[in-house]
Amino acid sequence: MLSYAITDPSTLNFSTLKQDVKYFFQKADMIVYRDKSSLNYASNAKDFLDECQKYNFKKILLHTDYELAHKLNADGVHLNSTQFNKIVLAKSLGLFVIMSIHTKEEALNAQNLGADMVTYSPIFTTPNKGEPKGVEELQKLTTLLNIPIIALGGIVTKEHIEQCKKSGASGFASIRYFTNKSSQ
Repeated sequence: MLSYAITDPSTLNFSTLKQDVKYFFQKADMIVYRDKSSLNYASNAKDFLDECQKYNFKKILLHTDYELAHKLNADGVHLNSTQFNKIVLAKSLGLFVIMSIHTKEEALNAQNLGADMVTYSPIFTTPNKGEPKGVEELQKLTTLLNIPIIALGGIVTKEHIEQCKKSGASGFASIRYFTNKSSQ
């Protein structure tokens, strides 16, 4: 099962970038640099990519900025659920595209527009993300799509990961699963 680390300021600190990326590589197959508040996103993205490329991640992505991802030679981009119109543009630049989706309709739309993979969320209870979809809805969605579905939202334990796997997800993505470095 694919493990996908979604970074944010709680899991990635640029003063400890080398150690943080090494830690992520021990637990994650793929990684995305996500920081919605940084005023230095482009510069940080370059440093992030430079450090991550020292490791054999399957994919190293940037969040939402497909033009920067292309410019910096990232493997791809993780688009948010308001960026369906960017899928074709990102694909035309040769980028791997993950699309955040929350409904069956969004999933089918992302697939039809050429997304390589989707994150479906929230599966479990997670702060400020609304009612969880649950593993039953995840399983239903896996039967409809021909592209991989990555479970996202509230995945903080190995039991959550196992439930997602049993539901047919190709992988899981998380922020909080990767947060507590000392307990994992």
